[in-house]
Amino acid sequence: MFRHGKSDWQADSADDEQMRPLSRRGQRSARTMGRFLSLAGEVPDAAVMSPALRAKETLRLAMGAGGWDCPVRTREGLFGDARSVLEEIRAQLPATDVLLVVGHEPTWSEVAELLIGGGALSLPTGALARIDLNVDRWTQVGPASGQLSWLVRPRLFPKKSFGFAD
Repeated sequence: MFRHGKSDWQADSADDEQMRPLSRRGQRSARTMGRFLSLAGEVPDAAVMSPALRAKETLRLAMGAGGWDCPVRTREGLFGDARSVLEEIRAQLPATDVLLVVGHEPTWSEVAELLIGGGALSLPTGALARIDLNVDRWTQVGPASGQLSWLVRPRLFPKKSFGFAD
């Protein structure tokens, strides 16, 4: 799970929820986390993302900085509630082994909590959470079907990590 980077509330489109872009900090964290996925050997086989501009920019910058690519689908359901996101996850092709979902709070924390069977998680902007699912097929994904393996925040890396600067 990948929460989009910090958005730019000063942009001309800031009052249009779908069209709000990333801030410079959000762009930097997206690149940092994309490179992190590459270096950690956690490159996804497929991605599904919210239609919001900041989610699209986050994934595009992460892919470019990490030097990886994968099939991407955009789904309105990822701008909704936890159950809608769960349905999008269940709809993945069987050939997908590692799925990256890119979206928003508070939904992302709710989905993570649902998948791991409870707890209280908070995914700050730009954070990545790996949830290992204990299922054989995507259609079996449901409440308490996974385990949180790690949660990485972009602030764990110094500003110039991986050679990126503002």
